[in-house]
Amino acid sequence: MKRNEIVFLVFSLLMAAAVGGLLGDIIGEFLPDGAAKTLFQKHLSIGFSPSTLDLFSINFTLGLMFNINFVSVLFMVMVIIYFRWWYI
Repeated sequence: MKRNEIVFLVFSLLMAAAVGGLLGDIIGEFLPDGAAKTLFQKHLSIGFSPSTLDLFSINFTLGLMFNINFVSVLFMVMVIIYFRWWYI
């Protein structure tokens, strides 16, 4: 695999996770209470919460958190299938 293809795959996976997460939350807002709403709105948080180092005149904040839900996983699987079909 070329470096450009790997960069494209990583970028596509990140975009699929972001768009899928947003779409899952939007769909979950319109569903009535029940299993389907839970499936679309429940997410898994991966990463670490922001921590701040406060020096006198400089503040450093470092943190990275991914919230992955069902639709974002579905979109990421679709990107992987597309990538395998198109590039391999």
